[in-house]
Amino acid sequence: MIKVDLHIHTRYSGDSDITFEQLVERCQKLGLGAVAITDHGTADGALSMACQPAPFKIIVGEEVASSEGEIIGLFLKESIPNGLSPEETIRRIRAQEGLVCIPHPFDRYRSSAMKGTSLERIAEHVDIIEVFNSRTIQMQNLKLPEEFAIRNKLLVGAGSDAHSIADIGRAYVTIPNFENRHEFLRSMAQAQIYGKRPSMATYFRSLLRQIRKRFRRKQ
Repeated sequence: MIKVDLHIHTRYSGDSDITFEQLVERCQKLGLGAVAITDHGTADGALSMACQPAPFKIIVGEEVASSEGEIIGLFLKESIPNGLSPEETIRRIRAQEGLVCIPHPFDRYRSSAMKGTSLERIAEHVDIIEVFNSRTIQMQNLKLPEEFAIRNKLLVGAGSDAHSIADIGRAYVTIPNFENRHEFLRSMAQAQIYGKRPSMATYFRSLLRQIRKRFRRKQ
């Protein structure tokens, strides 16, 4: 069995500053066997990192902002633009033989989270529901994602949604080792979920990083 963090952001996201070197060092320390790089609106970072030698597997992903909420594509070959309908976003993921994962569903404190009506409409086209996200605030019904996954017979996943080095590995799944997309799907049927909830400091760090990056771009 290996530990896999299915939701990590890097410096290619506007609100993260994690470099490849930092990612490798942190994942080795935590004993992660694989990670999914899911930057906002681009797969470029994941594609670049996947070409570099690392002591663990890198799944090329992207967190795409559809018109009705965020959708993660896994095992992608190229970026998918933001702003498309959920159905078109999923179609483009499938065109690359990618997998569809819904991050932090039903989260009422995130405007980017996909909500009930949209989720019900696309449920049959989804592979994985993220039932544990380490940045999800507890003051809401945290059972909704798991109940949705059970009702629709979907695989369950977990990710740290890391935007800083310290956040990597705060949520992950343990699954049998895999070599490709097909083996990954089979392994995910045995996924066990592990994770820690965030402190308010996590949100303040992320906000500060976002402000700093915006300031640097203006200079």
